[in-house]
Amino acid sequence: MTKGLVRYQQCGCFHFVTFSCYRRLPYLGMASSCALFEHSLEAMRLRYRFVVAGYVVMPEHVHLLVGEPAKVLLSKAIQALKLSVSVQSRQRPFWQARYYDFNVHNEKKRVEKLRYMHRNPVKRGLAARPDDWPWSSFRHYATGYDGTVEIESQRTAFRRGNRLPNFLCCKESER
Repeated sequence: MTKGLVRYQQCGCFHFVTFSCYRRLPYLGMASSCALFEHSLEAMRLRYRFVVAGYVVMPEHVHLLVGEPAKVLLSKAIQALKLSVSVQSRQRPFWQARYYDFNVHNEKKRVEKLRYMHRNPVKRGLAARPDDWPWSSFRHYATGYDGTVEIESQRTAFRRGNRLPNFLCCKESER
């Protein structure tokens, strides 16, 4: 393990995760690469049984807001996601070795991270508005659009006939 790197997993939180393409190269700059990433994310979501509350695919990096997998550490699911994308791509190496992980402890921070992700393409000048960028979960929140990746939201939970899982807090006292 990398010296000084501490990850707080198995705490019941959402995690804001960021990882980058190798040397921040724009390997995700084409629609086909973004679609490949979305398909891999959905496959890993199903395989490792974790929820995706939000995501954005940028040309050289990715942001995810995800719950913890049911039976493995989040790091294992992220490793599998990155491997899935890299083996289907021509670029070698595809990803930087590590990822950034921030524990999201409450609803206010969850909303903050979703807004940050969804506004990222606008801030970078890639889209005029968040709904102009097809490679994010923004359309799901704005319109209910069901894309490639199932987004865990009140709308999704309502369709299933139950309420949103409580992954927002790490400590019982914060729930």
